[in-house]
Amino acid sequence: MTTVTLDLEPLRDAVHGDVIGPSDPRYDEARRVYNALHDKHPAAVVRAVDAADAVAAVNFARDENLALAVRGGAHAAAGYGTCDDGLVLDLSRMRAVRVDPEHHTARAEGGCTWADFNHATHGFGLATTGGVVSTTGIGGLTLGGGMGHLSRRYGLSCDNLLAADVVTADGTLVRCDADNDPDLFWALRGGGGNFGAVLSFLYRLHPVSTVLGGPTVYPLDGDVARRWRELVADSPEEFNSLFALLLGPAVPFLPERWHGRPVCAVITCWSGSEDEDDAVRARLGTLGPVLGQYLARMPYPVINTLFDADLPPGLYHYWKGNFSHELSDGAIDVHMSFGESIPSMQSDTIVFPVDGACHRAGPTDTAFAYRDAAFSTAFGPSFSDPADIERNVAWCRAYDSALRPHTEEAGYINFLSDDDQNRVRANYRQNYDRLVETKRRYDPGNLFRINHNITP
Repeated sequence: MTTVTLDLEPLRDAVHGDVIGPSDPRYDEARRVYNALHDKHPAAVVRAVDAADAVAAVNFARDENLALAVRGGAHAAAGYGTCDDGLVLDLSRMRAVRVDPEHHTARAEGGCTWADFNHATHGFGLATTGGVVSTTGIGGLTLGGGMGHLSRRYGLSCDNLLAADVVTADGTLVRCDADNDPDLFWALRGGGGNFGAVLSFLYRLHPVSTVLGGPTVYPLDGDVARRWRELVADSPEEFNSLFALLLGPAVPFLPERWHGRPVCAVITCWSGSEDEDDAVRARLGTLGPVLGQYLARMPYPVINTLFDADLPPGLYHYWKGNFSHELSDGAIDVHMSFGESIPSMQSDTIVFPVDGACHRAGPTDTAFAYRDAAFSTAFGPSFSDPADIERNVAWCRAYDSALRPHTEEAGYINFLSDDDQNRVRANYRQNYDRLVETKRRYDPGNLFRINHNITP
């Protein structure tokens, strides 16, 4: 239980939404986040319904000297949507999306998930780069950079951010873009939740309606990974694919003898011409023996749901991540070795290409510093039994240690766990000092510290 006792009546008087304290019957549900590994007990949760509520929550946390966690989709692997003994600003009731089809933009509130956003924009045949799990919040993903199925063609989520409305630590609501508070706008694009509570995001949209998408499953074999590496290098930007290590899912398109056995897969998103769909299928067939395949034309929002059923709320997750300039043979050998011992059906390793449009921004154009990386890898166990925590964490740390000689020191912050604070400076490289200066300007007291923290 929380060790802090607060008089919440002044906050309730200032807020139109819900203010939920430990004695409220809704408290256990309100404090819960996606990753069950983080079982925290905040002093209160504010479910904001508008900007005034968010301003009131920020002012209250600052004046009471409380830690402040800002929660959008609550998906953060590191559990940063909650905290012990502090205040949680929950934006999940702020989920409106307004699409401007004429100017190819959409403004979305900070509590939106990618399912909310994709539903709204798809009605106009438009999309932007989002996540690969539809229940992920737009806020955390975008502030960390934002990799997804359209990254190679249209860049990171943060590359498509045109403006943001932010409540800063002094309780000011700031509208920032390239011309207004440009340092804050620069920092938001990759700098995480360090600079304020972002209440809305204005995104650039692109004409994407249907894609050729889905997984192709192969035996666990390093040659498949090497051929995929070559395929990525030789493919146009319309071809996005993720390389995955996993246990064979119990799905109709995969023979039963492969269910639960280590395999690798390529999850394809071809956003180019439908006339070239067969050629894409043929290229995937050259990577190795195809054990099973589900590859079909689908509405773009559907491809963001393919992992949803296997990753419901309430599982335990412990992740690591890294950047690399190449997917080296040594790294592939490590992946194959640990792929043989994947600990659960929900666990996987996913390698994201970071090239194409991602490289059209320079390393200092946004806070996202690894514009010269070729790949970003996320790996770690997801499981349902808390008795497995120690064993699974040890497996992930051993995997991470084995990969380190083949990767950069840093890793994409959206893939890092809460014990990776020592990697923050390395993640931001040449941009770190500018981020510190921006932090000192907008949050000198480090109110927004429940994140991969940049200390002012």
